[in-house]
Amino acid sequence: MLLIERAVRMVAEKQRETPGRPGVIREVGDLLGIHPEALRHWVKKHDAQAGPQAAAARGESERIRQLEKENAELRRANEILKAAAAFFAAELDPRPPR
Repeated sequence: MLLIERAVRMVAEKQRETPGRPGVIREVGDLLGIHPEALRHWVKKHDAQAGPQAAAARGESERIRQLEKENAELRRANEILKAAAAFFAAELDPRPPR
């Protein structure tokens, strides 16, 4: 039972460190010498026993990651638009440069 608990805990830690990254179960399975499908079964069983809170927390962390990525993209777009606005404002300014 100790191997199962350790393997499931390792999968959970790796998924928390790098959410959305594929191949975590296979990687942990290779490290511990466990067939990936057996480990996947253990993880699903653990998640089912942990209840909907664990699944909801994992879904929330994925959503937060997506929103942070979108936020970064919007910040970059905003900086580009600010630079473009400043450029065109200077082009349209009738006053001679100093």
